[in-house]
Amino acid sequence: MSKTTRIAKCFTIEREISDYIVNTKGERPASQRVNELLRRAMLEEQYERLEREAASFFSDIGKAERRETRALQRASLRSLTRH
Repeated sequence: MSKTTRIAKCFTIEREISDYIVNTKGERPASQRVNELLRRAMLEEQYERLEREAASFFSDIGKAERRETRALQRASLRSLTRH
């Protein structure tokens, strides 16, 4: 675990979440387990955001660009079959 500045916060959590933390923390302090789970959740949200951005980026290909791509592919195939 990195040596970072920590701040004390008070949050209200659901009993199910509290039970999960208690059951999975092992010998570690509960706050360490909570931080670990929150970091994982943050990474998951970042990956989900990146997936949405990538999907949006690749879906922006217009019909004209697709026609140009197909034309280039056909020309390449013709060129390859000549040799």
